[in-house]
Amino acid sequence: MFSICHHGATTGVTGSCHELTLSGKGSPSGILIDCGLFQGQDEGRGASADDLSIHFPIGHIRALVVTHVHIDHVGRIPYLLAAGFEGPIICSEPSAIMLPEILEDALKIGFTRDRDLIERVLNLVRFRLVPVPYGEWHEVFDDGECSLSVRLQRAGHILGSAYVECDARCGEVEERIVFSGDLGAPHAPLLPAPEPPERAERLVIESTYGDKDHEDRETRRYRLKAVLEHALEDGGTVLVPAFSIGRTQELLYEIESLIHEFGGEPWSDLEIIVDSPLAAEFTRIYRDLKPFWDEEALERVGEGRHPLSFEQLTVINSHEDHLNAVDYLARSHRPCVVLAGSGMCAGGRIVNYLKAMLGDPRNDVLFVGYQAAGTPGRDILRHGPRGGWVELDGERFNIRARIHQVGGYSAHAGQSDLIRFVEGVPATPKQIRIVHGDRSAKEALKRCFQSRFNADIIIPSD
Repeated sequence: MFSICHHGATTGVTGSCHELTLSGKGSPSGILIDCGLFQGQDEGRGASADDLSIHFPIGHIRALVVTHVHIDHVGRIPYLLAAGFEGPIICSEPSAIMLPEILEDALKIGFTRDRDLIERVLNLVRFRLVPVPYGEWHEVFDDGECSLSVRLQRAGHILGSAYVECDARCGEVEERIVFSGDLGAPHAPLLPAPEPPERAERLVIESTYGDKDHEDRETRRYRLKAVLEHALEDGGTVLVPAFSIGRTQELLYEIESLIHEFGGEPWSDLEIIVDSPLAAEFTRIYRDLKPFWDEEALERVGEGRHPLSFEQLTVINSHEDHLNAVDYLARSHRPCVVLAGSGMCAGGRIVNYLKAMLGDPRNDVLFVGYQAAGTPGRDILRHGPRGGWVELDGERFNIRARIHQVGGYSAHAGQSDLIRFVEGVPATPKQIRIVHGDRSAKEALKRCFQSRFNADIIIPSD
């Protein structure tokens, strides 16, 4: 009667796409939760446009619900539209503002440079968008025998992120089914922590960090401070492969906090560069959407501080300025932090910085997000501490820079956070489906759930 299947995020942490279908006496009707791209060694890596086409039936799909606008959750939307999907795209109010921006960038990089074609796709997306306030039920369909409504709740992952509560009914049978999307870690900067749902007969939950916990905020903050102090000591550059949405803004928030707290020299000499037009645009959007910030961030604004727009922050937009910055920082001894895309080093402006600076022990590379298998970021993280090498654009580069990972800025809940999320549901879900994680992370989380909850714990393969 109510069935769940998965069209991604079962072999790794990317390509999220889940289907909920209601089947009564008539034709079935369903919705999709997310429709994201595959990255790294997950299925679909390096695929052609044909391989990225939608290979599952969509004639019965009445709506797409977007949990948040990271590319591994929304990147296949243009292909979904091309396959003939004609329903609404339901999302939170902040996500409705950001989704066209992220899709424009994805289309330019992986689809076409034809400006007219890109605009037609984006206009279609804008026309289909249905922004829904947090905490309000939205009816997707009611065919008499079967009906489905959804409600979005704050997920604390990035601005606009949500988990999705689905009230499904066929005849006299009703069920509350919850899709977690990506859950944020408690006490992360800028955003309120997620609150567990009041009810869930079935729960589909992510497991990116299902096998480990993050450092607490104070620990990771002072680890960040230590990395920046190393740059201040020897005039090196700290390279941060940046995800445009979420981690970039959280890092800027924490760096502003460190500069405010410690002030004076040498901190006054530290320059912060955001070398990513997309990250800069989303930082502006974050600033414009202050009502969605948490109380701590709003208090800082009330004190006259500007957590995402402070004196030592420089934004680089043009490609020429980017190349000049790479050349200057590679030769200079001025301490600097560079946040540049992409987050897994699989392209974007960070690659030019890495080519120029990985071989210099004065420099540091700081990873603050998940690095998928098969990406240069994973290779740098694995081989860099042993003085290995990484292949970038077909060429080997020796790694002499220091390599760091501060997991607390991953924007994902850790194992204990995921357990608390489920424990917070008043009546334990009858079924928990674990997705969006490497095999080891999913298995570890399954063991934890089995030891705590009387539920059917499933790791789906499709």
